[in-house]
Amino acid sequence: MLNFASIRTLLFDMDGVLYRGQTRLPGVPEILEFCQQRDIAYACITNNATMTPQQYEQKLAQMGIAMPGTRILTSALVTNRYLRDTYPPGTTIYAIGMRGLTEALFDDGYFVPQAERPHLVVQGADFELTYTKLKLGCLAIRHGARFIATNPDRTFPTEQGLIPGAGAIMAALQTATDVEPLVIGKPQPTMFRIALELLERVPEHTLVIGDRLDTDIAGARQAGLRSALMLSGVTGRADLETTPHQPDAVFEGLPQLLAAWQSADEYADDNQ
Repeated sequence: MLNFASIRTLLFDMDGVLYRGQTRLPGVPEILEFCQQRDIAYACITNNATMTPQQYEQKLAQMGIAMPGTRILTSALVTNRYLRDTYPPGTTIYAIGMRGLTEALFDDGYFVPQAERPHLVVQGADFELTYTKLKLGCLAIRHGARFIATNPDRTFPTEQGLIPGAGAIMAALQTATDVEPLVIGKPQPTMFRIALELLERVPEHTLVIGDRLDTDIAGARQAGLRSALMLSGVTGRADLETTPHQPDAVFEGLPQLLAAWQSADEYADDNQ
């Protein structure tokens, strides 16, 4: 049972929690308004590395969700931060991914894009993936490039259903090279730690809200955070029977989470 009274920070996953594809899920404006009224800090942490924070801001606005890009932390941004702390300027990278990844890596010239014999292969989701991209990545890794993956999400939720995600591409490269990548995004604790640093909040008063057991919930536990699973994304109740990654609470979606929180507040007020 969650102790809602102690929660002062929310870290939202996005795909499967706030929306699916281009469709807003129920309860989003209401819970953001609730956060504003109660002075609860929040940010979005997403393994999706395909889009920039500014693109996310525009996408959310089109769905009626007002959220500045500064509150959105993608696995591409976290990967870039890790790499800058690890490698010097001029390090060459072959990137398999979309604008969210390539802008994060190359916009200011710190890293240099290079397809042949790069120092690193950095891979995220790519909805325009070709055999040539896989071939170049495979050859680079086999020639000694370090293999970095932004996230291990095997699937990606859309209105039509689940489609291949970054983890599916990662698996193809891993199979072709026999090299296991270094994974930066969830479930690794790096993304959670950086989000709390940006918000200037502490783990003890933080709740992670996600739809994936193997990334959101597992990552929250690794980072020492409480978690609430939403069944509005990729996870069903049957999955809870076989997973070691158990959340602190389970809700059908954000409306049910908010209702439980408000009910807990009313109970606390009545018993003061």
